[in-house]
Amino acid sequence: MYKPLPESLTIQPSGIDGLGLFAKEDIAQGKNLGMSHIKLNGNTVRTPLGGFINHSDTPNTVKGELLMTNENGIKFHYKKWNLVTLRDIKKGEELTIRYTFYNV
Repeated sequence: MYKPLPESLTIQPSGIDGLGLFAKEDIAQGKNLGMSHIKLNGNTVRTPLGGFINHSDTPNTVKGELLMTNENGIKFHYKKWNLVTLRDIKKGEELTIRYTFYNV
């Protein structure tokens, strides 16, 4: 069954802007939370995970770019980014990222 967010996250009103992603439980440093963005045909698209994360100059997550190749080492025609925690995140804490795709 498809779930747009990991079980450890929820969407709630944010003190930063509108809605944001919040931890439902403690999350360890280095945790890969899943795909936040994908670039297809020159267009960057946010997934639900990437669509609700707010900007911070001191973020607690980062986008990790993944090189997409097939088993012969040939690049596919898309890129994707996963959201990875930079430090331990406490239950109830908002997840943030430093925007690099969008102007703030």
